[in-house]
Amino acid sequence: MNIASVEDDPSQAELIQQILIGAGHQCDSYSGGNALLRAMRERSYDLLVMDWQLPDISGQEVVTHVRQRSGQYPPILFLTSRSLEEDIVAGLASGADDYMVKPVRRGELVARVGALLRRSYPTAPAHEAIVVGGYRLDPLARTVSLNGEEIDVAPREFDLALYLFRNMDRLLPRDVVEQAVWGRSMGAGSRTLDTHLSRLRVKLGLRPEHGVRLASVYSYGYRFERCEVSNDA
Repeated sequence: MNIASVEDDPSQAELIQQILIGAGHQCDSYSGGNALLRAMRERSYDLLVMDWQLPDISGQEVVTHVRQRSGQYPPILFLTSRSLEEDIVAGLASGADDYMVKPVRRGELVARVGALLRRSYPTAPAHEAIVVGGYRLDPLARTVSLNGEEIDVAPREFDLALYLFRNMDRLLPRDVVEQAVWGRSMGAGSRTLDTHLSRLRVKLGLRPEHGVRLASVYSYGYRFERCEVSNDA
């Protein structure tokens, strides 16, 4: 998994990065909250490990900003020396998913990160069908249906639909989607992704009345999310 660590103490930052990489993750380290927020305009992280006391803005402010922009993803772990009960309550109330008090303990950090990732991204076999509302995508047969009716989609459209449904409720940068579906970034002037998404909106009926919403996030990418179906006539 791709993890971002925000820690201004160089020795602590190196230790956290070493632990997470040693556990099989990729880990980018940032010394301040603003640096992380700038980076998140261009890349996506599966989890954030956040210190509270930072040289520019507080970790709590960063968490609040991420939640306002990105919703429930990525999961966030506070890793801080602040150990009072009111600090823990405030950190979790701001939108963090877990709270760990320093000093950093290798086994505990790996266990907490692993638990958060398992809870946030339940794993399923790559061949297992995905069912969301009335939609069903079969990776083996490469078919997609809505309310039992199969929909004709081109191979690349299916790849894109499968990626969207596997990453629901996450903020998806344009270049990340392009790399996953086409194997390369198309560049700032390309409309290839937009064209394919526009076709999928129409073909699959990606609308709130079907329990999903595909939203553009200005200058960043997209969010494909579940939404409640209105029972109003």
